[in-house]
Amino acid sequence: MIDFKKLELWFITGSQHLYGEEALKQVAAHSEIIVKELNGAGRIPVQIVYKPLVTTPEEIYKVCVEASSSTSCVGIITWMHTFSPAKMWIGGLKALSKPMLHLHTQFNRDIPWGDIDMDFMNLNQSAHGDREFGFMVSRLRQNRKVLVGHWQEEEVQDQIASWSRVAVGWHDWQNARFLRIGDNMRYVAVTEGDKVEAEMKFGYAVNTHGVGDVVKVINETTDAEIDSLVQEYADTYSLMTSLLKGGEKHESLRDAARIEIGLRRFLEAGNYKGYTDTFEDLYGMKQLPGIATQRLMADGYGFGGEGDWKTAALVRAMKVMGHGLEGGNSFMEDYTYHFEPGNNLVLGSHMLEICPSIASGKPSCEVHPLGIGGKEDPVRLVFNVAGGNALNASIVDMGNRFRMIVNTVEAVSPVHDLPKLPVARVLWKPMPDMKTGCTAWILAGGAHHTGYSQNLSAEQMQDFAEMAGIEFVLIGKNTNLYDFKNELRWNDASFRHG
Repeated sequence: MIDFKKLELWFITGSQHLYGEEALKQVAAHSEIIVKELNGAGRIPVQIVYKPLVTTPEEIYKVCVEASSSTSCVGIITWMHTFSPAKMWIGGLKALSKPMLHLHTQFNRDIPWGDIDMDFMNLNQSAHGDREFGFMVSRLRQNRKVLVGHWQEEEVQDQIASWSRVAVGWHDWQNARFLRIGDNMRYVAVTEGDKVEAEMKFGYAVNTHGVGDVVKVINETTDAEIDSLVQEYADTYSLMTSLLKGGEKHESLRDAARIEIGLRRFLEAGNYKGYTDTFEDLYGMKQLPGIATQRLMADGYGFGGEGDWKTAALVRAMKVMGHGLEGGNSFMEDYTYHFEPGNNLVLGSHMLEICPSIASGKPSCEVHPLGIGGKEDPVRLVFNVAGGNALNASIVDMGNRFRMIVNTVEAVSPVHDLPKLPVARVLWKPMPDMKTGCTAWILAGGAHHTGYSQNLSAEQMQDFAEMAGIEFVLIGKNTNLYDFKNELRWNDASFRHG
């Protein structure tokens, strides 16, 4: 999906000429050591790249412009080893278009109690140098991540790694293309939105192709290609008896393979990173893309049902951020509830399109009637999802801004068989509890479609929202409705007058 090692975070250290050339040489040497050890620790998925010390407005502006135009740089790490008068940073920060992590650290871990003198104090001034820099970033009203701690701490390195994943996800959105096959599901509100504003705000484009454009490519698929993919299905999944060669539904499996091959080819030809479709607009397809969408998601494509391009883009970003981590990310929908006293649960699913990256065990490949859409019975992967910490995220268009809503959840391994439910599914308990979590979600205008993640944190989603400059609200273990309603009111006022 993406090669993290080809991407970079630029390490930029600020100082000034007040301290003399010998001190500046020590500052530069310390920065080089930090970069070398951060890379050598193996905890951060991207490459940290040392950049020469900046001590003048011209040097700062130049490196910020270069970072902004670099196709491999996903963000910058800034650190003021000494005092760096922050008026020097105004031009560069105004020109910077990449995310920034402000690392508030110092080279030495401990104060050398017996040897500390004014030379040491003059050299190691990040305790107030970073405050000067922090003022200017705040004065410019620029979003950034502030991380405090010694750079050799594993916790600090893991926090850099976590943020770097978010920066890669944001980088992946820039100039990305998402395909809308057909239009939105009729009369549905939350899946609509301002695609022009989204491109201005998020950097990705959403454009529509008629279903016929895709069907034409699907129909060009050869029998040899279909044979090969059908064999891959048989090798990878547990095939329902009727789908086996000679079975009464084997042709449905071949139709599903034909759709996957054609759809994948169309996406690759258009350099798309995700797509949407809707069962109300699939003229020319024999069945709704089920296994095709599931497998494409597993390969890193974003997806949103019923024309939901915002969720398709979000799922793609979440997949990029979580790439290489244990667990997966998927398109999801809150489908139905279990209101047993003391054991309230949400059953999350969709008609067909849940990504097998979150599956517990080997998926079963099955074919069943869909009940809606008026197409032939679609093939899909059926599986359960393991318990554990997870989250649901949604981006909605509030008219004057985009809002990201995140609800942390506790997924629950199913204790009952579901022999008559022929779709992939997951059970979870919303935080802090069912009534509060669902009430808060509805008050915030959260969509019924989400991105479900087993390997991302609420903090990472907040970092992503801040990179995008959009509103973020969290529904978690500490949420209470009184404060949450006030937060929504304050946010409304802020975005109305900000």
